[in-house]
Amino acid sequence: MTEDIASILKEWDAEPNPKRIRKIIGNNGTEKLQIRVPFGLLQLEADGRPDGKRPYGKESLLEHFASLIDTYKKEYGTDEGFKLDRYDCERMQEESLQYYHRYVSLFEIEDYVRAERDTTRNLLALDMIKKYAERPEDSLDLEKFRPYITMMNARAKANIYLIDDNYSEAIRCINDAIDSITDFYKEIGISDEQMEESQELAVLKKTANEIHDEWENAE
Repeated sequence: MTEDIASILKEWDAEPNPKRIRKIIGNNGTEKLQIRVPFGLLQLEADGRPDGKRPYGKESLLEHFASLIDTYKKEYGTDEGFKLDRYDCERMQEESLQYYHRYVSLFEIEDYVRAERDTTRNLLALDMIKKYAERPEDSLDLEKFRPYITMMNARAKANIYLIDDNYSEAIRCINDAIDSITDFYKEIGISDEQMEESQELAVLKKTANEIHDEWENAE
């Protein structure tokens, strides 16, 4: 077997209107994402951890640390005192970046179910680090991504509902996200004037209007 991927790239680029992202079935029989980039391609697992690894025998570090927290609670009757050190938080951040690249790609190819799964997963990672980070700055470094992940999560959920023409639930998802992001901004001291500059809120409000217009046209 050759290690040269030139034939794969040539075959890909020769396709009429080649897509930047495609799904394939790997040699192990599982579905994978391939992303065409300059001079090569990226390949991610469609399910599980994107790089296919299983840290500590778990699907991801998030599951690993969740298991440690459960064990800690059983031993001490509370999670008070459980901490994630700087190294733990750095590894969680690196892992979350993998999921970010995947959910952006999934959204692009309209695999909204998996995109919702991965954005929900990254929000859970933020929640865990916010609660258990030993150093406050480790949480603060990541919290700035919460509005964006919340926006993408809501858009994925809304698109899932739109598949079944469930416009009311789609708009509810978008409005819930707007409320969540607004509450987050207030919590960190963002003024109303500054909120008006939020790209995430702007996208969500535009999406809500588009869904509403589509709903009216469908009636």
